[in-house]
Amino acid sequence: MRPRRRPIEHVRPSNRDTTRINDAIRVPNVRLIDDDGAQLGIKSTDEAREYAYGKNLDLVEVAAQADPPVAKIMDYGKYKYEQEQKAKQARKHQSQIHVKEIKLRPKIGVHDYNTKRGHVERFLNQRAKVKVTIMFRGREQSHPERGRELLLRLADDVKEIGMIESQPLLDGRNMVMVLGPTKNAGVKRDAENENKERSEEAVQGNGNRPDPPAADDAQPQPGAQAGEEEA
Repeated sequence: MRPRRRPIEHVRPSNRDTTRINDAIRVPNVRLIDDDGAQLGIKSTDEAREYAYGKNLDLVEVAAQADPPVAKIMDYGKYKYEQEQKAKQARKHQSQIHVKEIKLRPKIGVHDYNTKRGHVERFLNQRAKVKVTIMFRGREQSHPERGRELLLRLADDVKEIGMIESQPLLDGRNMVMVLGPTKNAGVKRDAENENKERSEEAVQGNGNRPDPPAADDAQPQPGAQAGEEEA
């Protein structure tokens, strides 16, 4: 009697996996697909299972809603591992979007404005989005155009590294604009970091150079030798 392949339920990564494989497939018949993709037609589940065990593989139900359900021959443990690795790589390459926020007043002074603009530039060079909020108080609410002018001025000042993703919109007592980094954002910072790394490597290289040989103090001078002979 041919030895049967051990069920592979123990390799399931979690209880959330509801895929039916091997003995968990209860339907009488399945439409069988071989491990190379060949269509083998409708087979009894027992026959399909024995066929899979004969190849030392698993019978996996891949389309339970079909009539009859579709089952495929495969190495289920290897398949799940490959799927997990693909998902892991996809998560790894997903870019995380960070949103920073800067708050301004319509009557902001020149010094404070330059400071806030510096923060916006720093955030954009970090390739983060920046939510800029103008806060109106009292009678300032009757002149929303001043807030809009200030936001557009800021957007123009940082246009080399930032672009408007959301136009200034009035939201209650606030006016909000969203800036996003351009392709030039962070380029200067990356270049500076690269130059810094090169400088550090050059300094380390100079530090490893051997010191020049010291003068031989033990070697007698010509005058001293002559004096000794005369003595």
